[in-house]
Amino acid sequence: MKNAILSALDGVYLACIWIAGMSIFVMSIIIPIGVFARYVLGFGAQWPEPIAILLMVIFTFVGAAAAYRAGAHIAVAMLTDRLPANVRAACRWLVHLLMLVVSLFMIVYGTKLCLETMGQTITSLPWMPVGATYAPVPIGGLLTLFFVLENLVFGTQHDRAVVVFDHVTDTAEA
Repeated sequence: MKNAILSALDGVYLACIWIAGMSIFVMSIIIPIGVFARYVLGFGAQWPEPIAILLMVIFTFVGAAAAYRAGAHIAVAMLTDRLPANVRAACRWLVHLLMLVVSLFMIVYGTKLCLETMGQTITSLPWMPVGATYAPVPIGGLLTLFFVLENLVFGTQHDRAVVVFDHVTDTAEA
């Protein structure tokens, strides 16, 4: 059962990485299109900026979930590294519990925000409801919640093959 859950979460992690990566890729294509249209063609296209902002929000919240699982998030360890081992372990649990609270907050209030703004539209993108632009908040919260629960139940997954596949290791051959 444990291996099945961890394998499923490996798939979720890879999906997060791909979604975040594709968001940055598409954003890096859309922004030059907007600049080209404005300065070379002489007209300002209305859609590139809001689409690029939406892609940045997707990258941020989905990528943050993946970063949490990989242990690649920002952490200030200067103080905790100097603490005794048992206090460090308590601090790690406290961080995970606080992340659990933050994830639940993002899910609950992000969903409320999406639902309350679903009837509004973005001026430059009249086909897109405002609530849809806020959807990455509860989705990112749910993804982060999965990884927080995984960490609390199964321990850290920073060293799984799917997470460290591109890390350079020192070998005795050198």
